[in-house]
Amino acid sequence: MTDRWFDDAAGPVVRPYAMTRGRTRSSSDEVRLDLIALVIAQSRDGEGPAKAQETGDGGGDNHQGAAGEDTGGGAHDNTDVLADNSLAPEHVDIVVQCRRAPQSVAELAAELDLPVGVVRVLIGDLIDADWVRVSRPVPPAELPDESILREVIDGLRAL
Repeated sequence: MTDRWFDDAAGPVVRPYAMTRGRTRSSSDEVRLDLIALVIAQSRDGEGPAKAQETGDGGGDNHQGAAGEDTGGGAHDNTDVLADNSLAPEHVDIVVQCRRAPQSVAELAAELDLPVGVVRVLIGDLIDADWVRVSRPVPPAELPDESILREVIDGLRAL
């Protein structure tokens, strides 16, 4: 008798390119998400991250700019994420994961068992719809130089 495929052995029912409608980039092309960028679900009032008990709402009105600063964004109607028919199941999964705690792009890809490129496109869609915001890491050019840090440490030791 031949072996039957069950569950994970059968592979995904929907191919990754179908989840993103064939797109390899989100509609807001200026948004480039690092693997360590934190994705944060919006709270009910749009004033910061959603709490774990806020399982029904996901609005907000904050976007992140190119350098990680808040740039405003459109007002969200604060409807239930599960009742929003414009969101695919993968979008809902991302919002639910981010409501529990802020997640990096890499963590979301691992948790949802999706390719990182697909997760980036889906997060871009959620940013456009004001369901999530992204906190980007500090660019290396803006970090203090190692020699300056060593001088500070040496100065503190001299005290």
